[in-house]
Amino acid sequence: MGDADRTYLQEDQPEGVPPLELTGERTLPDVPEENYWYRRHVAVYEWIGERVAGLRVVDLACGEGYGSDLLAKRAAAVIGVDANPEAYVHARARYVRPNLSFRRELVEEFGEPVDVAVFLQTIEHIHEPDRLLAQIAELAPVAYISTPNRLTLAPPGAEKSDNPWHLREYEAGEYRELLESHFEGVEILGLHHAGKLRAHEIAIRLGWDRVHPALRITKPFYERFIPAIRASDFRLRAGYLDRALDFLAICSS
Repeated sequence: MGDADRTYLQEDQPEGVPPLELTGERTLPDVPEENYWYRRHVAVYEWIGERVAGLRVVDLACGEGYGSDLLAKRAAAVIGVDANPEAYVHARARYVRPNLSFRRELVEEFGEPVDVAVFLQTIEHIHEPDRLLAQIAELAPVAYISTPNRLTLAPPGAEKSDNPWHLREYEAGEYRELLESHFEGVEILGLHHAGKLRAHEIAIRLGWDRVHPALRITKPFYERFIPAIRASDFRLRAGYLDRALDFLAICSS
């Protein structure tokens, strides 16, 4: 059976916590092969977490719940919202804090005012993004909204990547235009490789992709390299947005 047909489940879950299957719709912790994408998301959650101390936060489309848990380390209260029943059951069992709760409902149905709304890597899945963004602008004075950069995710010239869950992907100008029609202030940061991932990028430019297959070390190398990636191997910064992996917009109403 090839990797394309393999089922990936979370490993080593606490007693009583049902593992989730990796479907491609959302990223998961505790799946070694998924660690790159998981840490890419964690880097943004941790950055936001440093800026929500003492605030009431909603984490819309929270998925497995790891991001809501990270935010709850500093926030006064966090509500994780997701419509998926398996993710909801898993999150409630896995992440238990007195200031953290989860609700199973559509993000479009959440209407409780909060200090901060967090909505990461999901706007590209939404059929009516303008309607939802208008709702988020009413929920909170500050919103953190992220999406992948089409220019670095999709093949050159393509309208979108082959991710079947994505309805539309954005480049920086399109993303800014979408957000500025709903928020008074929009600042966009780009997520870039750092640390060992930056070194890996440079190695690829120098011909690493020719070397590892010739030496027949591709599988053992990446079996060690991918699980070793950490959130510190990504960095948010202003500028160079066309080369960014993801965009994080800080929006004010």
